[in-house]
Amino acid sequence: MMTRTLKSLLAGTDLLALAACEPATAPDPAPAVPAATPVSPSTAAMYAAQPDGDLTAPAIPPSLLTEDKARQIVPYWTDHPVGTIIVDPYAKRLYHVQADDTAMRYSVGVGAAGYGFAGEAHTPYQRDWPRWTPTDNMLAENPDHYGPSADGIEGGLENPMGARALYIHNSGGDTFYRIHGTPDPQSIGTASSAGCIRLFNQDIIHLAENTRSMAKVVVLSQAQTGMGTTPPGTTAAPVATAAAYDTTDITGGTP
Repeated sequence: MMTRTLKSLLAGTDLLALAACEPATAPDPAPAVPAATPVSPSTAAMYAAQPDGDLTAPAIPPSLLTEDKARQIVPYWTDHPVGTIIVDPYAKRLYHVQADDTAMRYSVGVGAAGYGFAGEAHTPYQRDWPRWTPTDNMLAENPDHYGPSADGIEGGLENPMGARALYIHNSGGDTFYRIHGTPDPQSIGTASSAGCIRLFNQDIIHLAENTRSMAKVVVLSQAQTGMGTTPPGTTAAPVATAAAYDTTDITGGTP
């Protein structure tokens, strides 16, 4: 007669045998992450940590860099004089006009305020590591967020204006439009950043060093996007525009 213990052991063996017959369920494989294409040594060096007075602009992480995003001389056709800054917010580009139908092209990030002005202006002055103060409107709309900064934020690595700011004026005075750096390099090339027109800190330092006082500034409208990127008489390729962007405003802050 089979004992209760033996029956229990045999039952356990049967269960193990059944379990062994079932195919094991493998875990879902992790989604493949495309490897970033390494940039050239010269591009990497261009975006290395950059000492700047008492501060050092941090290096841009390699994962955020591409050859297309790096500043570079490109063909550019325009009647505006050499030295003009042309901002194409819808293409996330800024062009600094050079001689012989060329321009230095920079990639930019664009906040809501970056679409709030179009036309011709000039930049009467710039600031290094500028101080920033929220406007009265910003304080009224979001006192919890901006209240602690009501007296202003001194220039520095965490200041939303970054390493430089170019202040844009027209015949009516200050447009409250700014071209500036950023402590948030991942926002470059996107329309989800706050502020106006922001560049990598390394790029805004380069642009500021090569921009004279009272330089002409042209901000293109959506209908003009791509203007200058193809020879006269040809049509620029259509530019995909972002459906939405962060409406946080850091423009209008006083220097």
